[in-house]
Amino acid sequence: MFRKLPLLILLIIALTILCYPIMSLEIKQHLYAASLTIQSLILFLLPLIIFGLMFKTMISLSKQATIVIGFILIMVCVSNFTSTFLSHYVGSWAYQFNLSLLAPKDLHGLIPAWSLQLPKLIPNDKAMLLGILLGFILGNFKMVWVEKWSRQLDNVISITLNSFIYLIPIFIAGSIVKLQYDGVIYTILKDYTWIFLLVGVAQFSYILLFYFILNHFDLTNFFRSIKNMLPATIAGFSTMSSAAVMPLTIVGVEQNTKNKILAKSIVPATVNIHLIGDCFAIPIFAYAVMKSYGFAEPALFDYLIFVFYFVLAKFSVAAIPGGGIVVMLPILENTLGFNSEMLALITALYILFDPVITCANVFGNGAFAKLIDKIVPFTISERAIDDKFQRL
Repeated sequence: MFRKLPLLILLIIALTILCYPIMSLEIKQHLYAASLTIQSLILFLLPLIIFGLMFKTMISLSKQATIVIGFILIMVCVSNFTSTFLSHYVGSWAYQFNLSLLAPKDLHGLIPAWSLQLPKLIPNDKAMLLGILLGFILGNFKMVWVEKWSRQLDNVISITLNSFIYLIPIFIAGSIVKLQYDGVIYTILKDYTWIFLLVGVAQFSYILLFYFILNHFDLTNFFRSIKNMLPATIAGFSTMSSAAVMPLTIVGVEQNTKNKILAKSIVPATVNIHLIGDCFAIPIFAYAVMKSYGFAEPALFDYLIFVFYFVLAKFSVAAIPGGGIVVMLPILENTLGFNSEMLALITALYILFDPVITCANVFGNGAFAKLIDKIVPFTISERAIDDKFQRL
């Protein structure tokens, strides 16, 4: 199902639009209610998911080779911050596009058949901070039960996130019914074709420039580096999973770097957290959605707050299709003021574009490994660091 998810989403959208005229108002209300319920469930469980993923990461970081990994993680933050910050200017340009949607037919819109609002037990940022602090403290005690509990918690989170994937078609179907009811669906499909093109050009232009600079503007080495990463990049497009193509990524990275052991270790450590594709796609989509719903373009200071939380949340992204947008929903809601309809729309846009986003993530990870290889001046012991990275 994961590989076919974008096709499935397109099919759901098409079927929902085609069947909309023959749907009764009751069916539309139930679909919309189901969509809102799924969203409420996701937001309710997100603090636990974020805590668990951060706790697992810090448990691993509290052992040997922490200094090297810490340096790499700092560079991950720098890279993610840079690409996300630059996407502000692309998004600001996209905001100038004519993306104004049709006004709703009804001031109150479609009313859901039921409403389930689950409480927020703990804010997401506090869950993230708690996971970092508790994982770091307990990890230093080197207790067996801590690692065992961390793995069990990670299994629960993996099952939960994979379950969300199967609920996404219903989530999207209900959202499409709402948009169709408000008379805006055709405008969205027409306008966002150009946004998809803009995101793809921005992602790969940045990454190609990254490779060009790392190869000291030498065209021969530049094309050789690209060629070495093509198998992993193409595989990332078809599988929509950076983790699934990790062996191919490691092979490409080893061919592009001198310190083979370090390069081999970087990929498993950063495959889920260094995501250039996401750093461009989500902010640009966010700007486009805000323009569509008549929201004001965020000021630079407000955007920097969004970037701060965005970069931190990258450490909580799961290596599953659509995982990149799931943990970003509360950040979009809290920092940019997204409502439920906007969250549903940006989720649909992200999932539809997920193959290209994953492709860019894999391609960018190859460039990042080459960057670390150039910066770190010493050789890393494989025995001292490999076990550590494999747990991340």
